[in-house]
Amino acid sequence: MGFHTYPIERAEALRDPERYRYCSREELLAAISPDPAATVADLGSGTGFYTDDVAPAVGTVYAVDVQEAMHDLYRDHGVPETVDLVTAEVGDLPFDDGELDRAFSTMTYHEFAGDGALDELSRVLRDGGVLVTVDWTSEGSGEEGPPTEQRYSLTDAMGHHRDAGFEVVEAEDRPETFKLVARKRR
Repeated sequence: MGFHTYPIERAEALRDPERYRYCSREELLAAISPDPAATVADLGSGTGFYTDDVAPAVGTVYAVDVQEAMHDLYRDHGVPETVDLVTAEVGDLPFDDGELDRAFSTMTYHEFAGDGALDELSRVLRDGGVLVTVDWTSEGSGEEGPPTEQRYSLTDAMGHHRDAGFEVVEAEDRPETFKLVARKRR
């Protein structure tokens, strides 16, 4: 992963409903455009906070995290039947070419960006597949989330996505975060 991984000793904070002020359940679902038959990956799933929101609306969710300890904590809270836990780096996913219909990342892009991660996501997403990224912006104050020097700007993230074969279909800068919805080019 990029700069760091989330400290396990603070992992319970990942289940705090206050996280919705940065990306609400409704906003995430609207960006993903769920389909009951879709196969989706939550990139940097942590303890499953957003995974749990998406799981009822799709066929399968792969909760991808590089830290097995995060999966252990998720198991403690109860993992829905439609969720499969996957321990892997985003730059080296154990999925077949075009296996995923959609993927999303909430506040973890800064952790995995670089090292071919977006190229790998382009490989595992089907043509026309959607990638939703909501992350801390380098333009923010840094009062919440990681230090600003560990973040990307929306402009930089858009460039990363385009370079990896994605078409940006929605891009929004916010006070502390950005939202980027991209589609894999056919």
